[in-house]
Amino acid sequence: MGSTSSVSAEQARLRLAAVDRNDPTLLHEQVAVELRRAIAEGEARPGDRLPQAKDLAAVLGVNTNTVLRALRLLRDQGLLEVGRGRAIRVAGTPERTEVVEAMRKLIELGRRNGYRRADLAALLESFPG
Repeated sequence: MGSTSSVSAEQARLRLAAVDRNDPTLLHEQVAVELRRAIAEGEARPGDRLPQAKDLAAVLGVNTNTVLRALRLLRDQGLLEVGRGRAIRVAGTPERTEVVEAMRKLIELGRRNGYRRADLAALLESFPG
């Protein structure tokens, strides 16, 4: 029961709006936007655990797979950590996501131009500042 009440308290803290099916934005992207907004506004902070995907899906009015796709997107952006089982935790802030996205673009640019990850890391280490 302690675990259930803890999740309920977290759900109450997140003010998530249902997706708009008339909006041309893909549903998983709308879910990601809602979660990103909740994190940016402090409804969920780094280290906080988010409700399970099925619970988020019920609140947002979408299929669980839609939520899972949004969670993977936010994980890839460095905003969430998905742990063992169904544990989903906030890993960072929108600012961190911006840095992760810039790094991803840099790595891709480096790859296209013949740089390996180790080359980019060495270049970063030698950069002043």
